[in-house]
Amino acid sequence: MASVPVLLGVGLVATAIVWAGSSWLEGASGTLAEHYALPRLIQGALIAAVGSSAPELASAVISTVRYGEFELGVGVIVGSAVFNILVIPALSALLADGSLDTGRDVVYKEAQFYMLSVASLFLVLSFAVIYNPAEGAGLRGDITRPLALSLLALYGLYVFIQYLDISDANVKAVTLSLRDLLIEWGKLLAGIALIIAGIEALVWSAIGLGDAFGTPSFLWGMTVVAAATSLPDALISVAAARIDEPAVSLGNVLGSNIFDLLVAIPAGVLLAGATTVSFTDAVPMMGFLVIATIVLFTFARTDMEISDGEASAMLVMYFAFVGWLLLESVGVVNYI
Repeated sequence: MASVPVLLGVGLVATAIVWAGSSWLEGASGTLAEHYALPRLIQGALIAAVGSSAPELASAVISTVRYGEFELGVGVIVGSAVFNILVIPALSALLADGSLDTGRDVVYKEAQFYMLSVASLFLVLSFAVIYNPAEGAGLRGDITRPLALSLLALYGLYVFIQYLDISDANVKAVTLSLRDLLIEWGKLLAGIALIIAGIEALVWSAIGLGDAFGTPSFLWGMTVVAAATSLPDALISVAAARIDEPAVSLGNVLGSNIFDLLVAIPAGVLLAGATTVSFTDAVPMMGFLVIATIVLFTFARTDMEISDGEASAMLVMYFAFVGWLLLESVGVVNYI
């Protein structure tokens, strides 16, 4: 087993690789979408979501299929979701000029559908334990492909709602030369390759750190790997807030989280078949995600903005979350 400094060093290098790959993937996918005159629905709900959520998708698939660590993949996605809804809006509000305006469309459509996504994932985990119990300590159950498909079906409903709300007429293509087109396709493929390589190293590092400290690997996934995979979302949202596009800033966070919960998690299950999950481990972290979601929704709805004071409270809440996981890792508390 590698030493802790080596594992941490690999994690830092892998984070940089994921960041570079995500930047290439997002930039190339956006340019190609304009070149092929894809509807705004596809550009927003699918292309942008896949671009910013590619690291989480890769972590769920690699953790489940390659290492048999489905809970690590879930930990990464839940940890990333907590980071996205507490840290990114908070930083966007603090770095923007004044408060971060949320808007009724974001609050009453995106935020509420995101809350539905969280509840649906919780329901799928419950069904796995109730109808497909598995042997092992605590409450354990198998998430089967039909259960995973139910989450994908809900994402299909989300895309359909976007279709009803957005007019895709009069989309004009931005023509690229053959040379530029080949370059963009090359950047897209290179970005995917970098993300896969970086996530492979991050997952390996998380498993190694779990073994070194005698803690569940998903604890490291919920903190170190989750923060690393959330970098693309953070950069997009903070940049949007600084140029006074608050709806884009918060909408990107919620859209990315919806994709993570309804597509990234079931993707690993669909490839691996049935996957066992510990409900005992899942409930505490899902419970915190529910609380964080309620806090975000409450702050976003109050005066339709997130103030600097509310942003600071969200950061304190996230650091409390990290502190709780640190206490779990050293055995001071034992809720997971």
